[in-house]
Amino acid sequence: MNAMADSYVTEDGRTIGGVLMDLREITLRFGGVEAIKNISFDIREGEIRAIIGPNGAGKSSMLNVISGFYKPQEGEVYFRGALRPAMKPYQVARQGIARTFQNIALFEGMTVLDNIMTGRLNYMKAGIIKQAIWKGAAEREEIENRAHVERVIDFLDIQAIRKTPVGRLPYGLKKRVELARALAADPKLLLLDEPMAGMNVEEKEDMSRFILDVNDEFGTTIALIEHDMGVVMDLSDRVVVMDYGRKIGDGTPDEVRGNQEVIDAYLGVAHD
Repeated sequence: MNAMADSYVTEDGRTIGGVLMDLREITLRFGGVEAIKNISFDIREGEIRAIIGPNGAGKSSMLNVISGFYKPQEGEVYFRGALRPAMKPYQVARQGIARTFQNIALFEGMTVLDNIMTGRLNYMKAGIIKQAIWKGAAEREEIENRAHVERVIDFLDIQAIRKTPVGRLPYGLKKRVELARALAADPKLLLLDEPMAGMNVEEKEDMSRFILDVNDEFGTTIALIEHDMGVVMDLSDRVVVMDYGRKIGDGTPDEVRGNQEVIDAYLGVAHD
């Protein structure tokens, strides 16, 4: 598979490349319950790919398959053209896949800076003794990683809170810090699990802008789960729709919006 095959340029000038990740006939069971039922779709380089559906549709389970937290009983995951073997989440992270969580997963007692620095753990090669001495290679490594984190802090406009303990921050800023930690890992594929959940209108506008900027300026491929259909339709290049573990729609926002099965199952009913 040529990962850059069939690339194209969007109307706003962004380049969408070939298939970065290909999920083929994925089935995931918990006991006798099928959370995901024989679903296939791909994620292309440079795009924003949304995964939507009602509560209980299997969206977070799919994100956990992509991030390596769950191993499906059936199906295959290809990344950059190669079949991905069973991996631990930290091994998947080393491939260049980072994520945020539906429920914020930060270290509340640590500062914003220290939380974001944890996103650089895969780039820290010095052993404990060298880090304790903090000379030579360990010092250079720390300085390089700190410089990368400072660029992320500037990019997300959180300089003013860099030394503030995360536990003191309002919800919207915590969400931004979690995004910063994921970006610190310099991911090729960024997974966002309901990045707008619990936010007010102003916070959603800010987060939407940052997601677009990350995609545009860093060229980061993004796959996101989101319930706000206005956000999904505005941000996404393509949308895959799940319902009770099945895929019921896949296409551009306009194609999904006009899909009668999707309308009946999700878009035509009230949801958060």
